[in-house]
Amino acid sequence: MTDTADGQSEAGDAGTDPATAPSERVASLLDELTLGEKRVLIKGGIDPEGIATGYVPPIERLGIPGCSLVDGPMGIRAVTSTAFPATVSLAASWDPDLARRFGETIASEARAADQDVLLAPGVNIARVPQCGRNFEYYSEDPTLASELAVPMIEGVQSAGVMACVKHYAANNQETDRHTTSAEIPERALRELYLPAFEAAVTEAEVASVMAAYNRINGTHATEHPRLLTEILREEWGFDGFTVSDWWATTDGPAAVEAGLDLDMPGMPVYEWHEPDVKLLDVLDALPDGAWFPKRRIAELVTAPWQPENPNPHVLEESHFGSELTAAIEAGRITEADLDRMIGRILGQYERFGLLDASGTGGTAASDRGAGDEDPRPAGVIDADEHRDLAIEIAERGTVLLENDGVLPLDGDDLDSVALIGPHADEAKVGGGGSSEVDAVGTVAPPRGLRECLGGDVDVTVERGVDRIEMDSFTESPFPDLPSIGGAGPSMADAERAAREADVAVVMVQDAATEGADRAFDLPDEQDDLIERVAAAAERTIVVLKTSGAVAMPWREDVDAILEAWYPGQADGGAVANVLCGNVDPTGRLPVTFGAAAEDYPADTEERYPGRDLEVDYSEGVFVGYRHFDDADVEPLFPFGHGESYAAFEYGDCNVSLADGASDASGPTATVSVSVENASERDGWEVVQCYLAPPGDAVDRPPRALVGFETVPLEAGKSRTVELEIDRRSFAYYDEDAADWVIEDGEHTFHVGRSSRDLRGSATVSLGE
Repeated sequence: MTDTADGQSEAGDAGTDPATAPSERVASLLDELTLGEKRVLIKGGIDPEGIATGYVPPIERLGIPGCSLVDGPMGIRAVTSTAFPATVSLAASWDPDLARRFGETIASEARAADQDVLLAPGVNIARVPQCGRNFEYYSEDPTLASELAVPMIEGVQSAGVMACVKHYAANNQETDRHTTSAEIPERALRELYLPAFEAAVTEAEVASVMAAYNRINGTHATEHPRLLTEILREEWGFDGFTVSDWWATTDGPAAVEAGLDLDMPGMPVYEWHEPDVKLLDVLDALPDGAWFPKRRIAELVTAPWQPENPNPHVLEESHFGSELTAAIEAGRITEADLDRMIGRILGQYERFGLLDASGTGGTAASDRGAGDEDPRPAGVIDADEHRDLAIEIAERGTVLLENDGVLPLDGDDLDSVALIGPHADEAKVGGGGSSEVDAVGTVAPPRGLRECLGGDVDVTVERGVDRIEMDSFTESPFPDLPSIGGAGPSMADAERAAREADVAVVMVQDAATEGADRAFDLPDEQDDLIERVAAAAERTIVVLKTSGAVAMPWREDVDAILEAWYPGQADGGAVANVLCGNVDPTGRLPVTFGAAAEDYPADTEERYPGRDLEVDYSEGVFVGYRHFDDADVEPLFPFGHGESYAAFEYGDCNVSLADGASDASGPTATVSVSVENASERDGWEVVQCYLAPPGDAVDRPPRALVGFETVPLEAGKSRTVELEIDRRSFAYYDEDAADWVIEDGEHTFHVGRSSRDLRGSATVSLGE
């Protein structure tokens, strides 16, 4: 016997189109819009302010304002703003409240920049550690990703800004992302790759969903009726608007039929482009005609600086332009189709007060008259509390991977510290791509360490090796000329500094960026640098500033390893506070750190990066720690791992089923465990709960995360933690039944400090 857990289907019970009809106000606007005006509202236009990532032009005749969409997973890219830590750092805090506060804060900065839609969060699963955008995502685990994305979205939208969850769906690698097809079994799609999007819709009521570049089972995400209509709208009840990733649409009429509402950016790259790229300015100024085809000239001129995996559509006009016009004239697309699309867009305008923000449309906040007062919450950039939050997230996300008694550093016991690394003298603000932020100011590591250790400790800085090259979306295609003369960094100088200091702190980093995947090893000579410093120094601490797991051939030679991810503008102060023990290292790994790329499930060419533009997801649901546990592969550091300067002891674990547990809707449970801080200093613990199912009906992972709570505990204090487990957590997705099914038998809950460090368990039996 099995029970269904049909939480995913409730939204679709009302019929094939669960979206509510347009409001009276929106319906009236739809009646008054001309066909030409409707076509304006479904594709991007040129932002008169020149700062938005995407812009929907106004219809001034009807008082419909322009709408600005901005990149912002780590800070508002349109203007100089607060540069927050990478999303993966926020995820490492395992703290939904912190995620909510971050959402509220970044939305405030968006409002101050007069931006209406925040193109965030990214909730794609970290399937392979090489993915160039893993630093923008939350986790390899759908429960952790969902539990953090929902409050982040709620925080953003509570501040009057529309959130746009992305990239729907299965954008799990950057290699060939514009053309490759993720060949995913239905069960894996449902259990791993869709839950965070589902939660964004059904729990957070997100305003917008961005369709990804890639194909899913052969069909482009922007033209995927099953994803965009059947699942998103008919099952989940989404009534917001869908938008393409930039230049992701490949077939305008097919996209409309599938359920795409808005095509971005709506023009070739030489019309929409980053500032200060002179080549694109020149192309934009060229005439266009049969005798002088601008697009062909642009293809030839830009070819030398196109990335390794270029977007094939950046020089095309919008597929919602003349292509859609022809489809309308041919009767394939109707005006009713446009009304449906625009109704969804204007419905969110109305929901978030944009229709009341300006009577003229496209008017900057600073230029509005008294009669055009914006009813939405006011915003601010670079407030003191924003800087404080950037520091807090960086501290809370830092993971102490291991510590052989060298940390925390105590200025009273030290005379000198050698700070070494190619970027040891500057903050690691973020990765490359659309998440880049022009920070209002940064704190470099030397300053942070000197302030924490005090003036009596000598902090010397040696780079040791050349800086790591970093691609940027905002750099000119013409590189700077190399400097002439001057000595470069020297490993010998780094060894000397390490030998003469009481302790060496080696800061190393990767160079992850949108548009390209990265190697599993640290780039350039950084591994060699660590090994040589460790051989010279009495004690060595390695600080990783990476987007995820990297190979650590030097692990046995160093005394402590700290994962700081991309700490943002607060880098130097936040990392120093953890190193010196001013704050407890509260971070826990949101991804598994394997010893080698081959330890992960995508260990063949077919699985990654794919063959013939198809990526085989035949590992199914066995991704991340699920794979490591099932295949009995020892990780370098397991999912959920993170050490503390405090020590925690766990009491007995208990589980109770709620009343009505035998109902068809399935059970809910409460798992409780007592936790004590058995040390003399305050600390934070992340109590994690994993469920081991019977696993008789289908092949399932040995354990899966079903709940967690981040708990601050003073020295000597204890607390009972209660975790509420919903019915979906018991279930697997049955492809034949096309539903969630709960298996009879024993379900065992494990609580502990990581997926491998389990401290207690309790079992319930279902259906017997």
